[in-house]
Amino acid sequence: MERFLQTVSLKGDPSRDWRAYPFCIPAIRWMGEVEFHPQVTFFIGENGSGKSTLLEAVAVGFGFNPEGGTRNFNFSTYASHSELWRHLRLTKGISRPKDGFFFRAESFYNVATEIEHLSKDGMGRPIRESYGGNLHTRSHGESFFALLQNRLGGHGLYLFDEPEAALSPLRQMAMLRRMRELVQTGSQIIVATHSPILMAYPDSWIYRFSEDGICRQEYEETEQYRITRDFLNNYPLALQELLGD
Repeated sequence: MERFLQTVSLKGDPSRDWRAYPFCIPAIRWMGEVEFHPQVTFFIGENGSGKSTLLEAVAVGFGFNPEGGTRNFNFSTYASHSELWRHLRLTKGISRPKDGFFFRAESFYNVATEIEHLSKDGMGRPIRESYGGNLHTRSHGESFFALLQNRLGGHGLYLFDEPEAALSPLRQMAMLRRMRELVQTGSQIIVATHSPILMAYPDSWIYRFSEDGICRQEYEETEQYRITRDFLNNYPLALQELLGD
């Protein structure tokens, strides 16, 4: 399968201030070259480890709106993204995606609002219909799942930043099925996540962001898998140790 995105790395810049954000994040500073899986790649790590920062920079570097949406979205409500994208070297494949979307859980409300704005100003069939209707009339999780089911057409590059924030465990499993459908239509997917359910997707690469940089890790070696497994296998003891009861 051809990759729309092959690798990402930092450009050489001797004048770069490594004390400034986001270069002060260890995983970003020591990232080296990150190779993307032709189907599904996961970024995992603790809060503040840099996974969402890098995913956002990759998205912006590829031409997506920093707040999310398609490459045609150019609105801005608050410019909170870093300048990391200007310092990245993206190696792209020969073919170009026919579709694409950048989902950010924290700013999806803004994207839904922009869709409504474009639907009111546009001609012909309202844009909202391609997303399954007015996303503001649904819960966060249902609106995101409507997007998954209706807007993503395949043969695309799809980037998801912590999609599990909007999804129940059952919906996360449904997302796994949808991811497989998109992959089977020639899509490439990159996900920053904490979810051990999502990162169980087969035939994928998992990159762990830590103080030592960014490195590949097998699913059952991840902290997310081990902690969840140990807690569920003996949650009374785990709660006793945590709560001191």
